[in-house]
Amino acid sequence: MNRAYLSLGSNIDAEKNLPAAVQLLHKYGVVRTTSNVWESPAYGEADPPNYFNAAVLLETQLSAQSLRHEAITHIEIALGRVRIPHNPQAPRPIDIDIMLFNRDIISLGHRHIPDNEILERAFVALTLAELDPEYTHPETGQTLSEIADGFSSAGPLLKRRDDVQLMGQKGELIDRG
Repeated sequence: MNRAYLSLGSNIDAEKNLPAAVQLLHKYGVVRTTSNVWESPAYGEADPPNYFNAAVLLETQLSAQSLRHEAITHIEIALGRVRIPHNPQAPRPIDIDIMLFNRDIISLGHRHIPDNEILERAFVALTLAELDPEYTHPETGQTLSEIADGFSSAGPLLKRRDDVQLMGQKGELIDRG
């Protein structure tokens, strides 16, 4: 089994799309745990809606390439994601990225795993640290907890959204209808 650490984000109907993405991920493996949902300012266009961000630990038999090209692409399309090449920061119903895959160092198309956003964006580091605080980054040697602690000054920019649940108290999926 492979352990894929995924980052999820949405700024279009996020309260519905994040739980729906987690539900769909169950078709491709076992969702072991999810982070809390955190709201963060969006990058890009003038006054875009804020993002809701979360992370998921998925155990899967798929390779990183199959997970990206089969599962993630299917889920993003199913939830209405349309990629706009000239505007990569456009609002979206769902964005799923592989941040870590086992302890591997991989080039996957234009993406590098471990993804550099772990070290660059507070919401990525924080949500991943919630999944597995003692996981050691394969390139820096830092734990996810140490990386997240380095963003402590970003705290006011992030708001925990306890009103958005990805899984129930006992690990069951939430049916958001």
